[in-house]
Amino acid sequence: MASTNFTVSNCLTRVPAVSAFAVEEIIMRQRSLRVFLQYSVAVAVTLLTVFVQAEETSSGVQATGAKSEKKVQRLATPSGIRFALLGEKPAAPAPTLFVFAGGSAETLSNPNYNKAGRILAQSGYLCISVDLPCHGEDQRPGESGGIDGWRKRVEKGDPLLKDFLARSSAVLDHLVKEGYADPRRVAACGTSRGGFAALHFAAAEPRVRCVAAFAPVTTLPALREFKGLEKHAGTEALAVIYLTDKPAGRAVWLCIGNSDYRVNTDDAIAFTRALVKASSTKKTPVLVELHVMPTVGHSIHDAAHDEVAAWVLKRMNDDK
Repeated sequence: MASTNFTVSNCLTRVPAVSAFAVEEIIMRQRSLRVFLQYSVAVAVTLLTVFVQAEETSSGVQATGAKSEKKVQRLATPSGIRFALLGEKPAAPAPTLFVFAGGSAETLSNPNYNKAGRILAQSGYLCISVDLPCHGEDQRPGESGGIDGWRKRVEKGDPLLKDFLARSSAVLDHLVKEGYADPRRVAACGTSRGGFAALHFAAAEPRVRCVAAFAPVTTLPALREFKGLEKHAGTEALAVIYLTDKPAGRAVWLCIGNSDYRVNTDDAIAFTRALVKASSTKKTPVLVELHVMPTVGHSIHDAAHDEVAAWVLKRMNDDK
């Protein structure tokens, strides 16, 4: 029993001593491992941050010290006519593109409407937009917005585009006077109802050297909102086919889907043919392009904005 007691007692006194040493060693190792892991994580985070910043800079996304993307500003002429501008005032009068689609700020911000403008901005172009009738700040209190508002104004006998065209020309006057825009290099473009507005602006404003229209409205009765007003004098008079003598001789570019149910493909083709005929009487090349594309519904082909940006650059160089 004594021997047994000794053995047990001996074991009980030695085992805790060995266990304490082992535990202490384990704790020290854990501390070292914790420090190593913290250091490794810090290094990994630093490397990842550097990698992400490098990727963002190379892809054009703004990083610290990188050139920021152009912002849209809302400005006004001295008489209070509001307009939107992409970027800042240029150092010298710049070639200028008017872009129309709806509200001016939304038009310049939305790549569906202003991709061509942003491409041209990289070549020093100034991008400007003015609110269409019944869009943006032009929508009157209690008035329907968009095309529904257009119908209401036409029914009331309001001259739908008169104020819009006057505002757009006044903005151009202001930009020229203040050294923003080069009056010898002005272009316009627009999408759908904005294409309709751009064609009217080009007809009313001789300083517009070239105009492009993406799937444009060419006659208001083609729109479902104007059903029942096919013979209304206010709608018939605004058909762009009656404008062909004014932009004749200038460069015009159109694209349209081959079965555009919204604005009527046949109307766009008829307008282009009439414009070519009117332009052929001038002693200049007939610079009219129509692209009928296999797009679905009321849409444009993927490369349309890239094509227009290249086309505007070429036309402006031709006009120098």
